[in-house]
Amino acid sequence: MNPIIITGGPGAGKTTLINALGGAGYPTFSESSRQLIEQQSQLENGILPWLNLPGFARLCLTVMSEQKDQANQRPIAFLDRAIPDICGYLSQANLEVTENYREASQGYHPQVLFCRPEASIYVQDDVRPYPFEEALEIHHALERVYQELGYEVVEVPFMSVAERVQFVESHLAIKAAL
Repeated sequence: MNPIIITGGPGAGKTTLINALGGAGYPTFSESSRQLIEQQSQLENGILPWLNLPGFARLCLTVMSEQKDQANQRPIAFLDRAIPDICGYLSQANLEVTENYREASQGYHPQVLFCRPEASIYVQDDVRPYPFEEALEIHHALERVYQELGYEVVEVPFMSVAERVQFVESHLAIKAAL
């Protein structure tokens, strides 16, 4: 099975869901863009998305391509964001999405699990410096880009983490796959 993407706007509980799936025994890959932001913000001339989005997108492409290759070596794996997210963020910023990003965006599971930002859990911090309304705009931009890339968007309802894990397993019919 191609790697399964869990995505959506910031503050949607994606990472919590990914961690719960990992706890249930599924191979998971954490959000590389957040890790890159943390690393780059420690550097004197770090490349941060709100200062140099094209440069940051190139960093993400390298790391996310490696994740995709590693995920493809497993029968099933979940990714917290993936290469198409780069396209969404570039598009949201009215920047060009070049063909290399579009090509690299292929090869994932045809259904992408989307978690919608939820105001009750949204936290603005150094790695997520924008207000909740902007998180929703990013969410909608991501949905559009994934659909343009040929993926089916499947909304994961906002409910308890255990119920979200059950939804994912049921929707993908994978519980028996472990």
